[in-house]
Amino acid sequence: MEKIPNVYDLKREIIADPELQDSFKNDPIKAIQDYSKSIPNPLNWDKWIYRIVVLSLGIIIISIVIGVIMLIGSGKITEDKTVPTILTAIGSAAIGALAGLLAPSPISNATT
Repeated sequence: MEKIPNVYDLKREIIADPELQDSFKNDPIKAIQDYSKSIPNPLNWDKWIYRIVVLSLGIIIISIVIGVIMLIGSGKITEDKTVPTILTAIGSAAIGALAGLLAPSPISNATT
């Protein structure tokens, strides 16, 4: 079964292909699972997606740390309370996103 981009095209394919009609009549769940397995997921074969995202998040984290150090060095930040909230928010979000990407996925551990 070739990749079908949307439900409307899937409907047309089912109408046009008697073999596909039979597979959906006999076991629609299995037919949908077979179809979903036939669609290539770029996250499974393109390792550069993860590398680019991890590198971008790492650069954000490092630049925020360097920015805060520069603000401390210039005397604009004297206490923890005076760190700009936006730097704290962006840094926390980037660290959380990086941890989420690097943590093992529970879906990959599920039974297939």
